[in-house]
Amino acid sequence: MKCVIIMGSPREKGNTASFLEPFMNELSACGVESTFFRLYDKNILPCVACRECQRDWSKFGCHRDDDVQEIFDTILASDMIVLATPIYSWYCTPPMKALLDRLVYGMNKYYGDEKGPSLWAGKKLALITTGGYRPEKSSDLFEIGIERYCKHSQLAYFGMLSARDLGYNHVFMNSEKECQARDFARKLYKIL
Repeated sequence: MKCVIIMGSPREKGNTASFLEPFMNELSACGVESTFFRLYDKNILPCVACRECQRDWSKFGCHRDDDVQEIFDTILASDMIVLATPIYSWYCTPPMKALLDRLVYGMNKYYGDEKGPSLWAGKKLALITTGGYRPEKSSDLFEIGIERYCKHSQLAYFGMLSARDLGYNHVFMNSEKECQARDFARKLYKIL
């Protein structure tokens, strides 16, 4: 079983990374092979809707010369995709959004002269988010967008784990959040 974890946080050791650590440890303990990408370490150019990717239905096919092909290849070789991001202004961070835009075009061959296949149909997807507000007031809009994204792309959505940061004068990680992260990993493992 293979999982690709894509983190969109600009802070290498921030809240999202600390929330991911017990999650990734638990997946590993369950025997899941995981590949991790930190998007701020990658060159991800925005989609320009040129539709070059629609010419060949057998491959990603984007002509932009950046790191997205590597992520694409890893996603295709995985059973599950986990998107982990802090929530800024009710949505994911800019590199995560740029990646999502590129993937929806390159993975879904729907936008050419004829409608083609979804190259990632049937893949499982889950979310891990962090933010300064309660999840129902911060991550909810992102989750709605991802649910629609999954339906459009023929992905199976398997839920969101979200945690609130109470501010700079508080410690973010605690034993309760660690248990939640481990429980979420075990939940996802059962559906893999």
